[in-house]
Formats: sequence, structure tokens, C-alpha cells
Amino acid sequence: MQWAKAHFFIAPEDSQGFMNREEITAKVEEIADRVASSEGIEIVDVQMLGGGGTRLLRIFIDKPEGVSHADCELISHQVGTILDVEDVIPGSGGYTLEVSSPGVERKLSKPREFERFVGQKVKIGLRQPVENQRHWVGTLTGFAEGIITLEAAPGRVVQFPLEQVEKANLKFEWGTRTN
Repeated sequence: MQWAKAHFFIAPEDSQGFMNREEITAKVEEIADRVASSEGIEIVDVQMLGGGGTRLLRIFIDKPEGVSHADCELISHQVGTILDVEDVIPGSGGYTLEVSSPGVERKLSKPREFERFVGQKVKIGLRQPVENQRHWVGTLTGFAEGIITLEAAPGRVVQFPLEQVEKANLKFEWGTRTN
């Protein structure tokens, strides 16, 4: 006779004061914003991946003149210290903190990001089609009152509300080389 192995997972209840992944990410973003804003640095995104002893916390930062290694180090040190002192990420497994630039095709999600990158090429995926199309690439020509204006082709302009956007990124264009 063989016995079946039982695996149990007991999830902590919210009433006991435990935070879920989204709450932890929101708290980390609030702390990171507090540290970064005094240095002229923008928090682009915060991600928490994995679980147990293999948790990975990623913070993406940006600033108009570009992100330096020193900027990443500063945010990593200051935010990491606050997270540890305030025990924001519970559990004895620990976590790995990574701080980096969002890259040339950075994510866009907040109104201020769309305002900042007017005139840039973007790639946008929508929740519902506009003009029978869910995916758009073009020049971001405007953002006002929650409405994105995109020039998809010369003379062809489309508009859609920010809440309709499922995913948006800057679109890097490789320059043509001339010899």
C-alpha cells in the first residue's frame, strides 16, 4: 500500500496584516518614488517576480539626460535600505534587487510619460480595436485630457483614450548608415 503525498499551501488572510504581491509592489513604488523624486529620477516600473527564496524585485528608472550607473547604485542602496528597515518584503527567503534603465523601447503607461514623449515613435496595443485595428505604430503627436493622438502614417491620425491602451512602448528606429 502506498500513501499519497499531500501538498498544502495556506495563504495568509488580508485581515492578518499580510500584503499580497500587488500591495508590496505598490509600497515599493511609493518608497522608490520618494527617494527618486529628490534626485530628479523617474520610477518607470516596479516588478516583483518569483517567490520564496528566489524573489526578484526590479525597479526601472529614467531621467531626461539618461540613467547612469551611479543613479542605479543610488536608488538600489537607498531603496534597499528602506525596504529592509521597514521589512516591506516579508519572509525569510530574501530577495534580489535590480535597478536599471528601462531601455530604448521603454514602457509607457502614465499620463506624464505620454506627455513627455510627444514627437516620438511609439508602438501601442489596444484592448479593443480602433478602425478595425488593435496594434498601432506611429508618431505620438499629442496627449490631452486622457486622449492619445497618433499619426499612424503621413496625414492619417487616430485617437483613443489612455484607458483603452493595453500596452505601449517607445519604438526605437535604427538610423540608416551612410558611408
